[in-house]
Amino acid sequence: MTVADWHTTVSPPALARLLAATRLPEPATARRPAYRTLAGQIRLLVTEGRLPVGARLPAERELASALELSRTTVATAYEALRGDGYLLSRRGAGSWTALPEGAPPPSDALHPVPPDEQGRTLDLGVAALPAPQPWLGQAAARAVELLPHYAAGHGHYPTGVPVLREAVARRYTERGLPTTPDQILITTGAMGGLHLVQRVLVGRGDRVAVEAPSYAHTLQALRLTGARLVPVPYASAPPAHWDLEEWQRVLRGAAPKVSYVIPDFHNPTGALIDEEQRRRLLAAARAVGSVVLVDETTAELGWGVPESTPLPRPMAALDRAAQVVTVGSAGKLLWGGLRIGWVRAAPALVRRLATERVYSDVGTPVLEQLIAADLLGEPLPAVRAHQSDRLRATAHAFAAALSERLPDWSVPLPPGGLSLWVNTDGLSGAALAQAGEHAGIRIAAGNRFGSDGAFEHHIRIPLTVPAPAVPAAVERLAAVAARAAAGGRLGAADEGQALAV
Repeated sequence: MTVADWHTTVSPPALARLLAATRLPEPATARRPAYRTLAGQIRLLVTEGRLPVGARLPAERELASALELSRTTVATAYEALRGDGYLLSRRGAGSWTALPEGAPPPSDALHPVPPDEQGRTLDLGVAALPAPQPWLGQAAARAVELLPHYAAGHGHYPTGVPVLREAVARRYTERGLPTTPDQILITTGAMGGLHLVQRVLVGRGDRVAVEAPSYAHTLQALRLTGARLVPVPYASAPPAHWDLEEWQRVLRGAAPKVSYVIPDFHNPTGALIDEEQRRRLLAAARAVGSVVLVDETTAELGWGVPESTPLPRPMAALDRAAQVVTVGSAGKLLWGGLRIGWVRAAPALVRRLATERVYSDVGTPVLEQLIAADLLGEPLPAVRAHQSDRLRATAHAFAAALSERLPDWSVPLPPGGLSLWVNTDGLSGAALAQAGEHAGIRIAAGNRFGSDGAFEHHIRIPLTVPAPAVPAAVERLAAVAARAAAGGRLGAADEGQALAV
């Protein structure tokens, strides 16, 4: 199923997978009927934007079969959704998702706060830093001077502007991975690169091994392609690291076509995987022919690693069989507004990806590529130091404030990355997120970062609040936590037990 198909028809297996990964807050009262739980899950998917408005849902009989429920249960859930305005139906045309009249647009803590809400909403959802100034402005001015040279042509560069491909290749070489420009494809953001690689390498029904937890948007994108996600939990003993025995078991047993990992300052935990673990995972993947898709969007954000400590080399530097495909980004270090990402792969795959992309995206904007190329040059060390100082200060401020106001929560300080992975000591992350919506705080519930609804008692806190503003932010978060713990969530119709499917 393609992303475009998703907006017209949701297949029963696809909806079943989404429901399996959707946990509602535990009710304050007795267990609710299955139909109300099912209706509550679908409602939550719509209000969070994970199930688009206008998506056609499966017929009652088909969904009942996929969920192993009675048709009466599904029919009653659909009727409840119609009564609340979250489902529209027409005889002979089926049923599709909707929003009640006057309801606000779907909110998603992982999507940016709309401009008209930015003054009223505390965003603890999106993990993206402001642009590093004055370096961005200076690079933009220099890029504008170069633009007339490129404006003489058509402006379409399916593989990217040569000067940026050279800059990205040079940066990989500096990090210990010799790279040539023909191994680089410039994309419209890292997500553009991940979507493109998934479209080429992953087919409907293919198994994809993923870390648990992992990056929420990639998990959702894989679900939308119809991939079958196979979660591999992190090892339980701190610091966070891969459970290689579990990886080997999954790779041997499931033989996933692709294995998706974030070894460098993992999102959401911030973990950094050492070279020996990288070697062993590559060997296990090579034995079963699994392509290793490495997400390096946070690889330059090692704010907790001493400058004298060498970082592990990129996974592709340890690859002897051309089985690693790497996706990187300028968005986390430089600025998300540039929308610059890239794929590093064998030249033949780069050419194949470039051919595939022209049917949906003929190229990335030229001016933004020139700005990124400039920033990846001489200004890069100063930019990295500036962003690292900001992240480090915010991380320590959050750790101190959370320890004082919410002492039962566990807040490990990672070696880098853009977020803290917080254990809420049994408090539902989904309940926190719902209570936060009423209090003007966007909170990313932990279950968004699992492929099977796990991590209910976690939240991800991005390191995007300026350090001086952290104490006030934690005061508001503590108030939301008290409300959620007391059962102050949405109305009774929105509560319910999670449905096992």
